[in-house]
Amino acid sequence: GKTELARDLLLRSQIFVEYAPQTRSEGEIQQLGPEHPVTELREILAGHRPGRISKDAITIFDSVGFAIEDFSVLRLLRDLARETGVGRNIELIAEPADPKDLFSLLHPLDAEREDDASLVRTEQPA
Repeated sequence: GKTELARDLLLRSQIFVEYAPQTRSEGEIQQLGPEHPVTELREILAGHRPGRISKDAITIFDSVGFAIEDFSVLRLLRDLARETGVGRNIELIAEPADPKDLFSLLHPLDAEREDDASLVRTEQPA
């Protein structure tokens, strides 16, 4: 299946998941063997396993399908960004002037691109 993180990063990380069997077949950890240790979130919440074990540890939460967890992490990151003055707000529903140019939402058209756009022929030649 599709993965986005490098296997060597996963091997150097402490990995947390919602539900190990699902994550092993759909998540990033499908790249690792079934014996690779992971910690389910419920184990931490119940106090049976520790969370992050050191400030230097690389931690990965491999979330694969519980929207409420995704939304909760998104809100936490938004709040932390606001508190620290990092980042900027973006719209989650893209409504660019040109729906085929999603990058315009990140980098608005500059004068040069506007000049190029004015060279586009809109009428049929006679």
